[in-house]
Amino acid sequence: MGQDWLDGEEWVSETSVNLDSPDKRRTLWIVLALNVAIAIAFFGTGILADSSALIANGLDNSSDAVVYALSLLALSRSQKWKRAAARVSGVMLLIFAVGVILDVGRRFVEGSEPGGWLMMAMAAVAAVVNLLSLRLLQKIQDKDVNLRAATTFSFNDFISNGGIIIAGVIVLFTGANWPDLLVGIAVAGVAVYGGIDILRDAHQDKHDEKGDIH
Repeated sequence: MGQDWLDGEEWVSETSVNLDSPDKRRTLWIVLALNVAIAIAFFGTGILADSSALIANGLDNSSDAVVYALSLLALSRSQKWKRAAARVSGVMLLIFAVGVILDVGRRFVEGSEPGGWLMMAMAAVAAVVNLLSLRLLQKIQDKDVNLRAATTFSFNDFISNGGIIIAGVIVLFTGANWPDLLVGIAVAGVAVYGGIDILRDAHQDKHDEKGDIH
């Protein structure tokens, strides 16, 4: 009939990707590899361009890679385990935000000379990679709490890349470092918002599973 039984309660079409399907695992392996590669590129260009925004995104994509690895581990595990993995993801985002803010503060005090062209070029490449990751994750149907967290990470990354491109243009024409620092702070802010949202989702998922009104 073109339908599969899911969790004994819901019917989904054959076009949906089952929670433990090879397609889902392949998707997560792809986005994991992409994030590891882009994180390394961000760190390298961040050091060369003396850019807080690029290094911040390198840290961001590194934490994303850990989240995707946790998502792979969580696929065949219980809902409780998946919520725990999502909570770890949310906390990692908050820790990452603190690290970025400290780096921005250091660069504000010590000064920096970010390279506008390199910022824009790296951000443009990263935007394509993150958009690809986001589209792949969006194709997954019936996401659990941990996969929703992974999708949030990719969306945040894509938005951050746009901010870096804008900052790179301003840096290029003004020679000032404040646009780079401002984007670094903005990336941290997005991380805080995403981390809190993931933790709330994990909390709500627990109540939904119990059938509580919360």
